[in-house]
Amino acid sequence: MKTIQVKDGKLTVPQIALGCMRITGLKDKKEIRNLIDVAMENGIDFFDHADIYAGGEAEAVFGEAVPGELRRKMTIQTKCAIRPGICYDFSKEHILKSVEGSLKRLRTDYIDILLLHRPDTLMEAEEVAEAFDSLEKKGMVRYFGVCNQNAMQMELLNSWCGGKLLINQLQLSIAHCDIIDSGINVNVHNDAGANRDGSILEYCRLKKILIQAWSPFQYGMFEGVFIGNEKYEELNRVLDRLAQKYDATPNAIAVAWILRHPAGIQTIVGSTNAERIRGICRASEIRLTREEWYELYMAAGKKLP
Repeated sequence: MKTIQVKDGKLTVPQIALGCMRITGLKDKKEIRNLIDVAMENGIDFFDHADIYAGGEAEAVFGEAVPGELRRKMTIQTKCAIRPGICYDFSKEHILKSVEGSLKRLRTDYIDILLLHRPDTLMEAEEVAEAFDSLEKKGMVRYFGVCNQNAMQMELLNSWCGGKLLINQLQLSIAHCDIIDSGINVNVHNDAGANRDGSILEYCRLKKILIQAWSPFQYGMFEGVFIGNEKYEELNRVLDRLAQKYDATPNAIAVAWILRHPAGIQTIVGSTNAERIRGICRASEIRLTREEWYELYMAAGKKLP
């Protein structure tokens, strides 16, 4: 598994991480541990959580399956700030309380990376900075980042947080890549050229902030996957052909498409199928050609101006 250097080597992460949102769907602790072992055997030592996943149960079952000696060999990331059915909450009080809960459920005394989940328009940036400083000084959190934020939201937070934000987790796949579409369609009057994210792709590259791609197989927010979907017949034909060429699975080719971008994007895959995870890891060994990358892009229904 190839790795990505974040902020000039401040943090090193594998190209592919395992998202744990659906981990509670596994039958028991033994099956969960098997998934973790397969991931780590294939170079995935990075596990992505959130306090909202299964109401905290995803963190809890993961913590039960991971003994202390194994935990020290992995990077654990979790998120906070979504209060179900109520609001988003970046208050200092809520951030601190959320981290305490995650630490307890994960059965660890530190979280490697904490992300703020979805923007809170009522955010007081100075409160976030105070929370981060407290968590860092106490050794409870090592690194910080955000999810689904645009360039100016990150700039505002970092102005108070002293540049602590190292990561932005964004939805990205061949079939859902607005952050790429807007750059390709600059100075073109069409929907694809609408810059809804404040040039976040270019901003993160300039600031050396790691982009993490979530839902790499989805074509909408939660509409479904494009692999094997009749809505994406042409895309699947190209995926299948390239999978045969590279002796890989279509899922691996879809991830390789993300990894091919020079931004150095880490991909979060959420499968709970150990064999599928093993196959996806092949993506780290594949470098698509420029022609193949654009062929996949257009096969997903995109057009070049």
